[in-house]
Amino acid sequence: MTVVVVVVAVVAVLALLALVHRWLWVRLVRDTTRAGGAARRAGTVLAFALPVLALAALTAGRAGAPFWLQQVVAWPGYMWLAVLLYLTLAMLVAEPARRLWLRRPARTEAAPVPPGPGAPDTSGGAATTSGNCPDLAGPTAAGAAVSQSAGAGGAGTVQGATAVGAQAPRPAGAHGAGTPQTAGAHGAGTPQTAGAHGAGTPQTAGAGDPATPEAVQSASAGGVCVSRRVFVARVAGGAAAAAALATVGTGTYGVLRGPRVKRVQVPLARLPRAAHGFRIAVVSDVHLGPVLGRAHTQRIVDTVNRTQPDLIAVVGDLVDGSVHDLGPAAEPLRLLRSRLGSYFVTGNHEYFSGARQWVDHVRELGLTPLENARRELPHFDLAGVNDVQGESEGQGPDFRAALGDRDRSRTAVLLAHQPVVIHDAVRHGVDLQLSGHTHGGQLWPGNYLAELANPTVAGLERYGDTQLYVSRGAGAWGPPVRVGAPSDITVVELASYQA
Repeated sequence: MTVVVVVVAVVAVLALLALVHRWLWVRLVRDTTRAGGAARRAGTVLAFALPVLALAALTAGRAGAPFWLQQVVAWPGYMWLAVLLYLTLAMLVAEPARRLWLRRPARTEAAPVPPGPGAPDTSGGAATTSGNCPDLAGPTAAGAAVSQSAGAGGAGTVQGATAVGAQAPRPAGAHGAGTPQTAGAHGAGTPQTAGAHGAGTPQTAGAGDPATPEAVQSASAGGVCVSRRVFVARVAGGAAAAAALATVGTGTYGVLRGPRVKRVQVPLARLPRAAHGFRIAVVSDVHLGPVLGRAHTQRIVDTVNRTQPDLIAVVGDLVDGSVHDLGPAAEPLRLLRSRLGSYFVTGNHEYFSGARQWVDHVRELGLTPLENARRELPHFDLAGVNDVQGESEGQGPDFRAALGDRDRSRTAVLLAHQPVVIHDAVRHGVDLQLSGHTHGGQLWPGNYLAELANPTVAGLERYGDTQLYVSRGAGAWGPPVRVGAPSDITVVELASYQA
């Protein structure tokens, strides 16, 4: 039954992604480009290629793809997911404005074009055009027409923009003197409507294609004008794309520059006066992988060491990949420095990446893993429990093993990756739980979704006699982008009521 639910959920997500991509293609490609043009073809190729890259980025690691291939697809695939989110939101905002704009009354006449040097004045004609396009709103605009000034080798012509084909007498050109013509290139004396060569054959706006507001030739300006509908689509799409790219670009810079230091003071009732001011640097959700590598680890280590903490707590989701692939990226962790050492507990992503090998490897890097275990420090107990994802491997959190036989008169600080175990912490008399996992939502409005699954998304909150602090994390999962949830390394300063 569980497998069926998962399959249905995956199919539903894929169907939703397909519908979103189809809608964006219509609004950003079909509505803004000419059929058969290079821009239309390029946009259509991207509409298929980008979602494929995104799916490849999401599945390559789990499928066991070589790490170099994961790196190749990760950047474009993950970045597109971030752009897709904000592009969709921006287009949803722009859609009502686009519809209102199109419903405004349209002009039905265009300003006359000043005659060129040596050309006769046609300002009194029945239909004129200018370098700007006529403002057309419907599928046809009866009576609208586009005029062309006489060329050196043919008669001056008037092209009918619709099947009505309004005609206007035209002064003589270089060869058809005194002969009124309507868009006939060679058939002098024969009324025509936009025919290229076929004298006596009624035609409409070009070589066999009916004129529409989407493409009206403006010979006087030497270019192609677009309809009001296309113009509005381009303005709305361009504004939405600019907003999405600016948002993602700013969020990417925030991740790649490294986390900022956040300082929080937490008063604890049982903390002895001698421990007042004790500093714990909390590092969570680094997510080393095909996108964030050794340089990111080094930035984090440098930032932590500058705070000169008494103790360092790495509370899970350090990696997204194997020790074989990411061992070099984690190497700078050897350089972490604090007075009482560095401690580590697993997160859910460690169990996706081989938790046992990572527990052994971080021990080699100088960190102390706390696997449902406790250390008695000079003035308080420091405990750690495995992540709840470990239950799938029979290695889930065991609060009795970590806290069951401790001296309840001493302050207890618990390291646990996910905030959801706070209620177990309360039952076991924990004074402070330090967690991560939520990323603070990472990409707004993801924080609202995170609130549905976590008691606290970010910051410090109290649950009975237990306080819970949740870090937003020092890295990013998937897209290396954060919006509305900046990355942080938090220095938690313990305060004693007795001080």
